[in-house]
Amino acid sequence: MMPFSNKQTTLLSSLYLAPVEYYASLYRSDLVVIEINDNYQKQSYRNRCTIAGANGPLSLSIPIVKPYKDYSKMKDIRIADHANWRHLHWNAILSAYNSTPYFQYFEDDFRPFYERKIEFLHDFNEELRQLICSIIEIESKVCYTETYINEGNKEYIDLRERIHPKKESEYKTEPYYQVFASKHGFINNLSILDLLFNMGKEARLIL
Repeated sequence: MMPFSNKQTTLLSSLYLAPVEYYASLYRSDLVVIEINDNYQKQSYRNRCTIAGANGPLSLSIPIVKPYKDYSKMKDIRIADHANWRHLHWNAILSAYNSTPYFQYFEDDFRPFYERKIEFLHDFNEELRQLICSIIEIESKVCYTETYINEGNKEYIDLRERIHPKKESEYKTEPYYQVFASKHGFINNLSILDLLFNMGKEARLIL
């Protein structure tokens, strides 16, 4: 596990069911500033997460409404309703984690996100993050940018682009129980769902 200082202000992107590293950063920070004025990036964790299925890592992506211009701010990105994605995501989560020790304890908390429409991707991501922080008891203060914060600002530990599916993470999750570990070995830095459903509220001890 990478070391974190006891006191820090961290700059993060708005991510969908983000990796364990993201929540470790949240937990270790006094203040977290979530960037919502950055240009939306395709093929990032902003609209995708990685869970552990029976056949190994599985990526789930939320379809978005194609922006009218080349550059659109994250806060303005809308979720598309095509492809029945809510049903597909929930079924994938159910298939992957139904046999984990704690899925049944949290199933009723997460299912409604896949049964109702939330217009904006950032709102969807944030409502999920708030739920997860409440369950794990992460009490760090969180606020949102009013304008884009330029890179190199030394007031923050800037992790906006470090936590990315196309980049190899330096973060190493402390190994914990995973249902399919006997088939695939321990898989590092999956979506926080994996840690939560396998470890319950003890997930906080891993962070």
